[in-house]
Amino acid sequence: MAYAPCTSRFGPQTDQPLSCVAMARKKLQPVTREDARAIGAMLRGLRRAAGYRAVQDAAVAGGFPAARQTIYAYERGGLTPSLQQFLEITEFYALHPSRGDGAKAEDDLRAQAVAAVTRALTLPAYHVKQAHELMERLQPPLTEGRRRTRRSS
Repeated sequence: MAYAPCTSRFGPQTDQPLSCVAMARKKLQPVTREDARAIGAMLRGLRRAAGYRAVQDAAVAGGFPAARQTIYAYERGGLTPSLQQFLEITEFYALHPSRGDGAKAEDDLRAQAVAAVTRALTLPAYHVKQAHELMERLQPPLTEGRRRTRRSS
């Protein structure tokens, strides 16, 4: 099905992508200073593990997903990246280490990136816990008639 271009951002529309439908937004709780600093520390650790001694070195690398000033703000905890931005930066560091001598071995760097993503998803800043709680609440209760039985072979 092809979608028509968005013509109005207000009122219900049919056959429009979800992004074209006006929706009420709930104000999220601000990210705590501790979470912002933890996320910044993870990004700084990944940058250094990837062999980029300075933010500037990473920022000038081809394909880097953020501006130098933005990375400075993230690493200091002054700004918190969206989950998407965090993932993009983490992926860049893990897959595009510096060509210098300071980078960790590829397997170690990738393991550190996985650990950073895992840790980030546990922080309240990214609301993943709330998503999991919602999915649990939305699951229909198991009843005798709906349980799968094992078939013997």
